[in-house]
Amino acid sequence: MVPVIALVGRPNVGKSTLFNRLTKSRDALVAEIAGLTRDRKYGEGKVGDRPFIVIDTGGISGQEEGIDEAMAQQSYQAMNEADIVFFMVDAGAGITAGDRMIAEYLRRNNKEAYLIANKIDGRNPDVVLAEFFEMGMGEAIPIAAAHNRGINTLIDYVMDIAAPRPEPDPVDNNVYVYEEDDADTEVSHEQLDVKGIKIAVVGRPNVGKSTLINRFLGEERVVVYDEAGTTRDSIYIPYERHGQDYTLIDTAGIRRRKNITEAAEKFSIIKTLQAIQDCHVCILVLDARTGIVEQDLHMLSFILNSGRALVIAINKWDGMEAHEKQRVKDEIDRRFDFLTFAEMHFISALHGTGVGHLYESVDQAYQSAMAKWSTNMLTRILEDCVASHQPPIIRNRRPKLRYAHQGGSNPPIIVVHGNLTRELPEDYRRYLANTYRRVLDIKGTPIRLEFRQGENPFAEREKEVRHSSRRRAEAVERTANIRKTKLEKARKQRNKNK
Repeated sequence: MVPVIALVGRPNVGKSTLFNRLTKSRDALVAEIAGLTRDRKYGEGKVGDRPFIVIDTGGISGQEEGIDEAMAQQSYQAMNEADIVFFMVDAGAGITAGDRMIAEYLRRNNKEAYLIANKIDGRNPDVVLAEFFEMGMGEAIPIAAAHNRGINTLIDYVMDIAAPRPEPDPVDNNVYVYEEDDADTEVSHEQLDVKGIKIAVVGRPNVGKSTLINRFLGEERVVVYDEAGTTRDSIYIPYERHGQDYTLIDTAGIRRRKNITEAAEKFSIIKTLQAIQDCHVCILVLDARTGIVEQDLHMLSFILNSGRALVIAINKWDGMEAHEKQRVKDEIDRRFDFLTFAEMHFISALHGTGVGHLYESVDQAYQSAMAKWSTNMLTRILEDCVASHQPPIIRNRRPKLRYAHQGGSNPPIIVVHGNLTRELPEDYRRYLANTYRRVLDIKGTPIRLEFRQGENPFAEREKEVRHSSRRRAEAVERTANIRKTKLEKARKQRNKNK
């Protein structure tokens, strides 16, 4: 079994910094802000050939109220899941009431815990660590996560206890023996086991993204609170449903640029945009109570430009009056009239109404985005399109579309070859795209057509002819200028003789 290590402690003791060091990544947001981490975040690392899983958690102060209480529940859940707990304290701040409360919880639940004294840099370890003996957690292990001091020693020491290396076999000489030189104490990073369909749940703050994530999973996996900006990081959550693997990505809400003041929020938005580009299908969550606002359209534009498959979920649909629902539907018809390929669902993430139907649209959009078609099929569709409606004449010449093939997936890319393809009008390009979408039954994903123009085999000859014609024209012009000059001189000489 791969050991699971939970990082717990008060806010701002360096848990996310240690998480990034152990996973050799920048997955966790780090800033000089207490309470930046709110949800459980999982990562993978490796010491030599021994892997482990790390859980980053929010801080526990012992005086939680409101959203801090929900954060603390996530931390306690991580401690219950973990095989090993790294109880982190601030070496410079000393022991606090919150530290004593966490230590009491760990002792009461008989958790295998190690006391980690972070921020030891610039201090005398013998003096600083002596204070922490009274907590009854054994000797504290000094580290400086921000400067990567003591991290490899710490994890190698813990892994030797949690997952000891096999002893050499005294009989079988062919059994590999781990020697001192073979012990690789460098912690390497491995990507999380992200499998199946990656679904990013995106939208403005406080539209119900985290509530929808928990409804999908059937548990309180991420923090939900009636406050804008609850989620600050992109949380990847792999799971399985009816034999199909999925990975949900809970993202931070994106506000208008003028309302963004904190640097941490800017990094949260960057993480959200990266999650959109990393996923297969985006679920854009809208708030039915506030309707469609400009920020929703900006986010929709980014999703479409990224080429990701799209499902739209209009949340908080329950409890609305009939005339309010009709107003929202009319607004959607007016502002989303161009969005004919995306499925729309009216749901209530809080009560679960309509949430199950989202899977049907997600699966369909994923299959369309990742579909493969033969060159023969795409070429026959192109020929039928041209036979039904020929391209318009351009400069007394009609473009010739010869064949088509697939150029990529997610989004589907169809490459069309021919002559004068770069000058095809936009309406004819839309005609081809709509025909391919209808015939191939592409739903839930945008489709892109690339047009490539064949090279002219006589291009060099035509270039030479143009050059020779230009040279002849220049020679004729020079001869005319010389003749004109001579005539002018003769005229001046006659005038002088008179």
